[in-house]
Amino acid sequence: MKVLITGGAGFIGSHLTEKLLGLNYDVVCIDNFCDFYNPEIKESNVYSFKNNPRYQLYREDIRDLNKMDEIFKLERPEMVVHLAAMAGVRPSIENPLLYQAVNIEGTLNLLEMAKKYDLKNFVFASSSSVYGNNEKVPFSETDSVDNPISPYAATKKAGELLCYNYHHLYKISFACLRFFTVYGPRQRPDLAIHKFTQLILDKKSIQVFGDGSTQRDYTYIDDILDGIVKSMGYIQTGLHYEIFNLGESQTISLKEMIETIENTLGMKAKKEVKPMQMGDVNRTFANISKSKKVLSYNPTTHFKDGIKKFVDWKLKNY
Repeated sequence: MKVLITGGAGFIGSHLTEKLLGLNYDVVCIDNFCDFYNPEIKESNVYSFKNNPRYQLYREDIRDLNKMDEIFKLERPEMVVHLAAMAGVRPSIENPLLYQAVNIEGTLNLLEMAKKYDLKNFVFASSSSVYGNNEKVPFSETDSVDNPISPYAATKKAGELLCYNYHHLYKISFACLRFFTVYGPRQRPDLAIHKFTQLILDKKSIQVFGDGSTQRDYTYIDDILDGIVKSMGYIQTGLHYEIFNLGESQTISLKEMIETIENTLGMKAKKEVKPMQMGDVNRTFANISKSKKVLSYNPTTHFKDGIKKFVDWKLKNY
């Protein structure tokens, strides 16, 4: 099977590429190598794939409909895994128009290509941020997500709605995956675990927003990949539109996260306490009972073990 991965040079995308190539899929990667963070990191992520005959890389932007048309016409993928997006809550508050253009218009371009080329299987990467500050925990797929607190979250909710629209009108099978704070080797350098680890190693202070009580459901990359691959199989079994939480279903406080990194490194962090930031949610916590039942999704990586694997990778690449 030929799978087109958007954002395929990024953290999750490069890991998924590696996994699918190992499973004998043909992989078409689209990535624009934007400068949201150092593009050389993405170059490193895809370096080992470049000579693989089952891998094709296109350095294009999903906002360019004509380029998307050329790629779909040439490659004729059988499935799309749409990971490409402008990520991050705080930057979306500063530049909401960019997030709308990439995350909504870019997604719509891909949906149009799926319609035009009669592609029937589509995986959409959504986010736990759509739940906002939902008081009910853990978060379930049936909960209301009508109150996003950042433009990023709103664009992910919009993406889910557009997917449903194309499912209804054009009989495309969809899995919309709400990722819960993914971490592991090759994690983006702007995300907290990577950023804090780097600053501690550099003996620089880390900025702690709030009193350290905010909580996240951290999900190790291998568990996310398991969920993606299982969702790819599921949508091929019939005409589906399903939303799935992919998390570990356990919460770790910001204070505990920092202490785990400190203990793993054997170094203490210098902390600079700051007020809570606009758009940050108080906690994320995934109810994964649906994913377990429907996908046989079963996350296995304990947070301390995942941090150990991340730190080992970081030290090798420091």
